[in-house]
Amino acid sequence: MNNHQDNQERSSLHGQWSSRLTFILAVTGSAIGLGNIWKFPYIAGENGGGAFVLIYLVCIFIIGFPIMVSEIMLGRRGRRNPITSMKILGQEEQGNEAWKYVGLIGLMAGFIILSYYSVIAGWTLHYFKLSIFGELSNLDNETAQSIFGQLTASASTQLIYHTGFMIITIAIIAKGIKNGLERAVKLMMPGLLLILIILLLYSIFQGDFMAGVNFLLVPDFSKVTSQSILAAMGQAFFTLSLGMGCIVMYGAYLPKNESIVGTTSAIIFCDTMIALLAGMVIFPIVFQFGLEPTDGPGLIFLTLPLAFNEITGGYLFSGLFFILLGFAAITSALSLLEPSVAWMIENKNYSRNKSAFIIGILIWLLGFLSIFSFNALSELTFWKGTLFDNFDYIASNIMLPLSGLLFTIFASWVMKRKHSMDELSDIPANVYRLWRFSARYIAPIGVILVFFNAIGII
Repeated sequence: MNNHQDNQERSSLHGQWSSRLTFILAVTGSAIGLGNIWKFPYIAGENGGGAFVLIYLVCIFIIGFPIMVSEIMLGRRGRRNPITSMKILGQEEQGNEAWKYVGLIGLMAGFIILSYYSVIAGWTLHYFKLSIFGELSNLDNETAQSIFGQLTASASTQLIYHTGFMIITIAIIAKGIKNGLERAVKLMMPGLLLILIILLLYSIFQGDFMAGVNFLLVPDFSKVTSQSILAAMGQAFFTLSLGMGCIVMYGAYLPKNESIVGTTSAIIFCDTMIALLAGMVIFPIVFQFGLEPTDGPGLIFLTLPLAFNEITGGYLFSGLFFILLGFAAITSALSLLEPSVAWMIENKNYSRNKSAFIIGILIWLLGFLSIFSFNALSELTFWKGTLFDNFDYIASNIMLPLSGLLFTIFASWVMKRKHSMDELSDIPANVYRLWRFSARYIAPIGVILVFFNAIGII
């Protein structure tokens, strides 16, 4: 059987998305994670608000868009997990199986990220429980710090929620594409949007809405620096789940008749709008009570509980906010687990249930190291800090940019022009040429700059 026939007859072993909308919901769910909800609004506000948003949109167009199109295209053409897809395509395009290692880097990055992401996601479940049971009422700054400190100091509490979160993720993946992934994203993504809208209305009436809008959207070009541009580039890359093998995997389930460019456009639009909506929820409440829009987990677990505490019925809206984060975390976690599970099904001939259980347990066990890095192993620091810090640095700053860069180079330089044109046959020739030029030259330069910035070279 020649390569062309092989490609024509190749189909996913795991089924396909039932509709274009489901694929858009799934990939948008993958892209919208915990970091997306707090990190994008904060970075935007600190780097000139609307000025940063404009730069970010340009970066999304010239970096995020061509890379996402490349990854979906590779997934759909390979129709397997990222490692096997890249092995098949490497043979097909240049008779070289070594490209499978690009898929391996992405898959391993997702594996490592989920091990510590699940721990942080567990924190959101813990805070949901605290909100609903009124344990975040009568807060002051010292009490908020104490509650967060008690959580990170307690390995057992973190282990309970880490375990709960992984059980949910494994159970959904074990049910397969139609009954697991599709059902989950069809429930959670509309639920996430509904909660965002409720919280937005709450923010409009209870918060200093105009202060929040000004912080996020009014351009202040005086705050824009070279670091702002690099931050926008980095956010454009990381916010879309690129380089993890997730998009390649989800692309493997995309029917041949669906437009890759059209779905990518819809995904990027949804992802950006939800990030902006999240900012319009968070900052008006923060500013209403004169609090600082601090960076990182502090914004979610310290600042916002204080703000919700100041408002009548705040515990209810605090609970809604942490459920929102939980939904965002689960939809991302599903996309991180699926590539490894698909690899095991395809290469070990295990059932989906068995594969999900084995991979899930391994990730759960690796998560112990992140949990202990906040307490029992907090003194064990090297290179970038604790074990948690090192996992995050290696996966996010080295593995993701490297695999994202190599996926894009393969799609635009190694894949034969007629093959990429076949996958993108629904778009005009000038749009195809624009994608190919961006994927060959602009996006790789952008990713290299992001990589150099992340490792401290620039």
